[in-house]
Amino acid sequence: MLKIAFDSSYVYPLPPKHRFPMEKYELLPQQLLHEGTCSEENFFEPEIPNDKYILAVHDAEYYYDFLNLKLSQKEIRRTGFPLSRELVYRERLIAGGTIQAAKFALEYGIAMNIAGGTHHAYSNRGEGFCMLNDQAIAARYLQQKKLAEKILIVDLDVHQGNGTAEIFSDDDSVFTFSMHGEKNFPFKKEKSDLDIALPNETNDKEYLKILKNILPDLIEKVKPDFVFYLSGVDVLATDKLGKLSLSIEGCKKRDRFVLETLKNQNLPVECSMGGGYSEEIKHIVEAHANTYRLAQEIYF
Repeated sequence: MLKIAFDSSYVYPLPPKHRFPMEKYELLPQQLLHEGTCSEENFFEPEIPNDKYILAVHDAEYYYDFLNLKLSQKEIRRTGFPLSRELVYRERLIAGGTIQAAKFALEYGIAMNIAGGTHHAYSNRGEGFCMLNDQAIAARYLQQKKLAEKILIVDLDVHQGNGTAEIFSDDDSVFTFSMHGEKNFPFKKEKSDLDIALPNETNDKEYLKILKNILPDLIEKVKPDFVFYLSGVDVLATDKLGKLSLSIEGCKKRDRFVLETLKNQNLPVECSMGGGYSEEIKHIVEAHANTYRLAQEIYF
C-alpha cells in the first residue's frame, strides 16, 4: 500500500503571504482523494522525531537556537520564513514524516511525504525556506538503525541540493546526486558527489536524454540499498523561480523513468516533493499528482 505523510501543519503555521504555493500541500491530498488515486488509508499523520535523530545531522547550537526561537535576524531572513513555535513544530514534523515514510518504503517499496525536500538546510543553518534537512535526517536514521548502509539521494529539483551536499560532503556512505538549473538559486553551489548543471531553457527531450544516460550507470556504480528521491516540479517551464522548460508531460516522464528504474532494481525509495512555484496552482498540483499516480501504477 502506498503510504503518504500529511498533516495540516504543513500549511497553516505560515502567514498568509507565505502560503502560496505552500497551499499545494493541502490541495494535493484533496486532488488525490477526489480522483480516486488514493483513499484515506493511504495517508498517515507524521510524528515529531526524537531530537537525537535531528542532531545526527544538524549542529546542536544551530538546532537548539532554532528550537528555542533564538536565531539571529540575519539567520531568520536567510530562511525566508518568520520564526515561530508553530514553524519549529512544522519543520520537525516534516522531518518525522520523511523518517516514517522511509520505514514504510522498506516495507512497500515506496512511500511519500507530501512536504519535505528541504535540501537547502545545512548542518549549521537554514536557507531558502528550509530549516531542517528532512531527507538527510531520514538517511542518517536508517543508517543508525542499521536499516540501510549505502544511500543514494537523487535530487531533481530545479535548485541544487546545496545543504544536502554540505551535510554529506565527507561521507562516502551517502552519495548525493543533484541535477539542477545552472543559473538558478543557490548562486553559490556546493559540491555534490555528482552535479549536473543544466543550461536555461533545457526542454523535455534534452533533460530526459541526460537523465537516462546517467541514472542507471550511477546506480550500478553506487550500489545503494536505499534511495531518497526529491521530485521537485519547479523544472516546469511555467515555474516562476525556475529557468528550465519542461512540460507537465515531460516532468511525468521524468518521474516514470526514475520510479521504474528503482522498481526494476528492487530499490526502496522515499519521495519528498520539493519545490513548485508555477503562477497557477493547478499546474503545481497536477505535476505533483502525477508522481503519486505513477507510484500507484508502478508499485501497486
